[in-house]
Amino acid sequence: MFRKTRLFTPGPTPLLPAAQFAMAAADLHHRTAEFRALYLKVLAQLKVFIGTSNDVITLSSSGTGAMEAAVSNLTSPGEKVLVLTAGKFGERWVSLAKAFHCETVVLSKPYGETFPIDEVKALLTPDVKAVFVQATETSTGVRHDVAALAKLVKGTDALLIVDAITGLGTTNFNVDGDGIDVIIGGSQKALMIPPGLAYMAVSERAWARMETSKQPRYYFDLRKERKSAAKGESAYTPAVALIAALGAALDYLEQQGGGDLAKGRDLLVANAELSALCMRSAAKALGLDLFSCAHSAAVTAVKAPQGICSSDIVKGFKKEFAGVLSDGQGEMKGQILRIAHIGFLDYLDCIAIIAGLEQVLAQLKPEGFQLGTGLRAAQLVYAEARKSGGEQ
Repeated sequence: MFRKTRLFTPGPTPLLPAAQFAMAAADLHHRTAEFRALYLKVLAQLKVFIGTSNDVITLSSSGTGAMEAAVSNLTSPGEKVLVLTAGKFGERWVSLAKAFHCETVVLSKPYGETFPIDEVKALLTPDVKAVFVQATETSTGVRHDVAALAKLVKGTDALLIVDAITGLGTTNFNVDGDGIDVIIGGSQKALMIPPGLAYMAVSERAWARMETSKQPRYYFDLRKERKSAAKGESAYTPAVALIAALGAALDYLEQQGGGDLAKGRDLLVANAELSALCMRSAAKALGLDLFSCAHSAAVTAVKAPQGICSSDIVKGFKKEFAGVLSDGQGEMKGQILRIAHIGFLDYLDCIAIIAGLEQVLAQLKPEGFQLGTGLRAAQLVYAEARKSGGEQ
């Protein structure tokens, strides 16, 4: 049978064709009026996509580069910071804070769980200068309650820094209203372009903190980027083709929203929410247990059925259909399966994943799975959404 490679992973995600064309045509020098016009437009569009009036900058790096920049620009050696971790990417915040010699207080929860607000409150002492957290923990499929955390942090001296690399475009945020000081995104997620570009919105409170931070920084000095961005430039050579692709992706979302980028973003989030709901319903109908306690729309994490290794499901799905699913990370490898709903993935993609997954599971455990069970559950969810006007 003819097979077409498809990514169903939480990053990289499928590429938007218009973005690919824009990259191919991005024969621009970064110190020209043409690029400046493009860059200023993209930065303005990113503000709308994020939902903020704060200054936005981009970095030619993966999202981890922006995470490092947040630590190096907003802390000083020996300062107390609070890190909330319940997965591989929370652990990355811990490693970064320790690498920059912060006094790192860690609230750690098992994979698949989130943080009780009262436990966070107990650790948020007056000397804590920053709180680091994920919006969605991609390694576990958990969505943390950023709004509740922001309410807790607001009014303290601590800055709230949120890794929303898979959260933006799959979760609704009230960035300015809640008082999120730094929110970080990545190009290879909901914005449907290749890896290599990070972006972040930074509050005035955070910009002021940078002036007193004593950490070493050079390439990731965010103040340089802010100064250059005001002129439509980057401090150093930017990823020109990715900037062009980003512009095309944001234009596409604007078109989806009938000329309203904020509406297009909301449609993108609603699409992820509905796809995730369909996937969770299908998994339950197939007798599969969900791994996370607070489900994200970015990725559905499913426990491997008894007697089956999730790595075998991933391998079987790729062998049979050339489709790429994600295994568990770290200690969860072989135990959970992660299926993404980010960016350029729609309901028909969701249905294809479920159908393929049923085939693979039936091959691995013929007596345990009946074809069509998950598909029917997902179809019913979609039909109900259509009936209530919630389909996107």
